Amino acid sequence: MTAFPEIVAPDADALRAAQARQNTLTKPPGALGRLEDLSVWVASCQGACPPRQFERARIVVFAGDHGVTASGVSAFPPEVTPQMVANFAAGGAAINVIAGVAGASVRVADIAVDAEPLSPAIGAHKVRRSSGNIAVDDALTAEDTAAAIQAGRTIADEEVDGGADLLIAGDMGIGNTTAATTLIAAVTRSEPVVVAGRGTGIDDAGWARKVSAIRDALYRARGVTADPEALLRVCGGADLAAMAGFLAQAAVRRTPVLLDGVVVTAAALIADLLAPGARAWWQAGHRSTEPAHTLALDHLGLAPIVDLGMRLGEGTGAAVALPVLRAAVATLASMATFDEAQVSGA
Repeated sequence: MTAFPEIVAPDADALRAAQARQNTLTKPPGALGRLEDLSVWVASCQGACPPRQFERARIVVFAGDHGVTASGVSAFPPEVTPQMVANFAAGGAAINVIAGVAGASVRVADIAVDAEPLSPAIGAHKVRRSSGNIAVDDALTAEDTAAAIQAGRTIADEEVDGGADLLIAGDMGIGNTTAATTLIAAVTRSEPVVVAGRGTGIDDAGWARKVSAIRDALYRARGVTADPEALLRVCGGADLAAMAGFLAQAAVRRTPVLLDGVVVTAAALIADLLAPGARAWWQAGHRSTEPAHTLALDHLGLAPIVDLGMRLGEGTGAAVALPVLRAAVATLASMATFDEAQVSGA
């Protein structure tokens, strides 16, 4: 099994200092609600009070195809995945637009797209072409699973070494919500009919096929539910394994993360099993309309920053939440204290 170093918790002294500073600012205690909690979390992650504004927020979109699309679980054909990779690279996708508003940059990584890489940079960490059909076969070999986790770790290291001070994982892959939902069902011990959502907008017949595929995959994974790496191998996929490695390594590198929707949060469930305690370095950017997402967030003990009925993926929900996190940092760092403003405190 892939070994991660012991996760160091965010800095407790900085957390206490941030909590104390919040009580000196020109507002009633708790008046900024969740912004106060988020600012304290950022301070603890940075080990500094007041916290610093994010200078290089980085979004990495992990792309990969899934053989389970052959079971009719998606409203779109697998050819869409490489087409969307090209769209990301050209700056034309929703994540590119929202990232620009949020002050973040976007990188796309082809982990398992069923096509030749668009460029050497995008395909630098490609593991294979498509993951297997989890309804009838393993998603990956053991070797591919380890390689995908390592790819995610390497990408996280590259970004942090390049100056990233906040990371967001995004996803792109037709069929990936089926694999993600299967992982969530396995970890939370939930029934397929409870966790299965509409994904790309499937009709009732497509939903029934998706439930069936999840049930078959869970049956195949029944003997490995206590082994996170084996779960990725049997009923996950290369992109999910890479995201898990990325999220776990971000915690190793003490870098805060905003989680996106159901696919990324499924990878986060596995990452926290691979590297216990990693969840302390994450916040949930948003709540997807996928029912499995709420189950996964509850399991991780994370509350979404925004809830806008989004279900696109790509990192869009987390990117929308980033300006809220920036506002939290700004208020703790830049508001005047009662003494500075010569305002009488309570």
